[in-house]
Amino acid sequence: MRISIVIVNYNGFNLLHNCIKTLQENHSNLDYEIIVVDNKSTEGDVADTVKDFERVVLIKSDRNLGFAIGNNLGLKYAKGEYIAYLNNDTIFIESTLNKIADFIENLNEKNVIVGCKLKNQDLSHQECIADFDTPWNIFSEAFFLYKVFPKVKRLNKYYQNFLDLHEVTDVDIVKGAFMFMRKEDALKLGGFDESFFFYSEEVDLCYRFKEAGGRVIYYPLTSLIHLGGGTTINLPWFKFKQQTLSKMQFYQKHYSGIKFKCIVSFHYSGVLIRVPLYIIGGIILFKPHLMKKGYFYLRQMFVVPKREKPNNAPK
Repeated sequence: MRISIVIVNYNGFNLLHNCIKTLQENHSNLDYEIIVVDNKSTEGDVADTVKDFERVVLIKSDRNLGFAIGNNLGLKYAKGEYIAYLNNDTIFIESTLNKIADFIENLNEKNVIVGCKLKNQDLSHQECIADFDTPWNIFSEAFFLYKVFPKVKRLNKYYQNFLDLHEVTDVDIVKGAFMFMRKEDALKLGGFDESFFFYSEEVDLCYRFKEAGGRVIYYPLTSLIHLGGGTTINLPWFKFKQQTLSKMQFYQKHYSGIKFKCIVSFHYSGVLIRVPLYIIGGIILFKPHLMKKGYFYLRQMFVVPKREKPNNAPK
């Protein structure tokens, strides 16, 4: 088998249906399997969503495992030469899987992770690559400098998204909505770090992969649509909480000394200044959702993760 596609799902059955439907419509000549890991969805039975599709392996968990463990469980059952980690809120518009598998084979190089171009629903470009966090680019993000100087690399970890990239490019991070690699490389790396529940797990994976001598590659010659927020759209505080928890976990794991202190200080400074900005802005503009956002930023100030022992082994 050529490719195992792993999709971790929690509710979002319409998204999952459209994802699998468009995947199959655009890959009729591909040897693949789809492994759906359902994290104990609460809004129905995932089996009803996948029953009409061929080549789907369904794994139903008895609890919500989170994104990292769910993907590792899918990796355990995968039979393909390649692994494609895929969000359920993605829509295929071309034979992306064929093109990236062919690219890796023609590259004739092991130890590569490949991400493709991601588009919004209106087909506009979506931020899908980033640099690793540094004190400078976290400072820039905290105080909105990356908005003012979008093409200044030192001040913007997303700067490459603002360049007109039409060629294959080495990057630090590709977005976790779509990540493609050889199965043997994923197993060698130990999969995702299971101490991450939601968010930053792909950042950690790319970081460890590059530290081990691998390449992370952005391949903009094919694309798919990523709707974004499919899992968290009805869980706003969960989203805000997990964003800070996961970032702090990543910083605790990979940074130390003055670098760690600077990054954490800049992060929380950015959170703090957003509290009055959104609350006051919401009052002035009569927009309750902005005030609610300010409230969530205030609650983020009190989110501090416990140091958890990394666990990268698939179970």
